[in-house]
Parts: sequence; C-alpha cells; structure tokens
Amino acid sequence: MLPTIDLNCDLGESFGAWRIGDDEAMFALVSSANVACGFHAGDPVTMLSSARLAARHGVALGAHPGYRDLAGFGRRALDTSPAELAAELLVQLGALDGVARAAGVRVRYVKAHGALYHRLGVDERAAHAFAEAVAAFEPTLPLLGPPSSALERAADATGLRFAREAFADRGYVADGSLVPRGEPGAIVDDPAAAADRALELAETGGITADDGSRVELAPDSLCLHGDTPGAVAIARAVRATLKGAGIAIEAFA
Repeated sequence: MLPTIDLNCDLGESFGAWRIGDDEAMFALVSSANVACGFHAGDPVTMLSSARLAARHGVALGAHPGYRDLAGFGRRALDTSPAELAAELLVQLGALDGVARAAGVRVRYVKAHGALYHRLGVDERAAHAFAEAVAAFEPTLPLLGPPSSALERAADATGLRFAREAFADRGYVADGSLVPRGEPGAIVDDPAAAADRALELAETGGITADDGSRVELAPDSLCLHGDTPGAVAIARAVRATLKGAGIAIEAFA
C-alpha cells in the first residue's frame, strides 16, 4: 500500500470584482480545498463556484472561517471574544454548508484562516470555544490545524478528530511556528524548493527551520496558498514530486 498525504489549499478567496488566484487550475491539483466563508474573503457566488469545483474534481470541501475582516484579508489580529468567535464560526459554517448542499456536496472539515488560525494555536479559551462550536454544528467534522497546539488539545477534549497540518510554501522557525509574513524566508515561492519541502515533510514528518534546526510536525496534510505568486506552478511541482516518490495524494477527511 502506498504512503499517502493530503494536499490542501486555501481557495475561494475572490470577492466581488477582486479576483484572487486561479481556482479552476488549483482544484484539479489538490485533494482538499479550504474555502473562504465570506468573512475574511469570498462571497456567495464564489462559495457556490468553489463547491461545484469540489464536486467536479472529487476534492474534499473544507470550511475556512476567519475573522470578520475583509479589509485585512483576515490576517490582522483582532481581540474578538471567544463567544463571538464561536457565533461567527457558526454563521460561516452554515453559509458554506448551505451552498455546498445545493452543489451536491457537504463540508467535510474545518480549518481556520490567517490570524485566527494562529490565535487558535496558542489561546486555550478561544480554541475551546471554536472546537465546541464545531462539535455543536456537526460532531463528525474534523479540525485541521497546527500540531501540538491549543486547538489540537481542544479537539481532543471535545471529541473531535484532529488532523495535523504543515506548510510547504511557508518558512518555519525553531519553535514550530511560521516565519511572520513580511520577513525574509516567510514565503517559499520557488516551485522546486516548495516541492522539496513537501517531500521532506511527507517522508520524514519534519522540516528544517530558518536557523537550521529540526522541527518535527508529523503532518496529515500539506498546505499551499492559492494567493501565493506562481501558486499553480508550485502546486504542479509539489504534486509531481510527491507522486514521483510513490506518495499517493488523498484527502484526509
């Protein structure tokens, strides 16, 4: 039996007249799609198009909720209370799930976006509110997130399945967190380099940090970003390299 890994991507991020990424191409290259739910990006038309693309390509559709922050693309840290986070999550889940049903698919997992993702990695109260809201909505939905995080602990406490994620197109620091955007080495936009990192993660479970140390992540899924420059070329290189090494690409959910 071939070793397997999930390849996920943040997609469905266009909003109105603003077009982000090449969803048509990317849905054909990944096994799971984290689709924006209208708070940090995305709109009803884009969500429906994304659900239809997921159905067409046999891709697992994931909800990608974020802070209510269209202006900042969900990448600004907001002091939203855990209770409000939970309520906003339920609104976003309900919106995408309703659209997905109309397209003949269902939401199959949940992955937070941007600044919310990073907060849930360290904020125990927010992570438990998030996990409990997902469990109240649908207790069989897995959470996708950072390894050894507050969110992983919250998922375990709530009885939710948790899938560990690593990033092929982002740099890591020694503590296992990502190099902050805007700093050197934060974004890996060279297709060959991203493919090498994906293979290292899939085969060894870890990656080399920016200081040369080893970060152990044991990922179930590798993430690419649809808004990274050259995202399609990166995804093609990653997919070809993994398959060339005998690693099957399959959705974790």
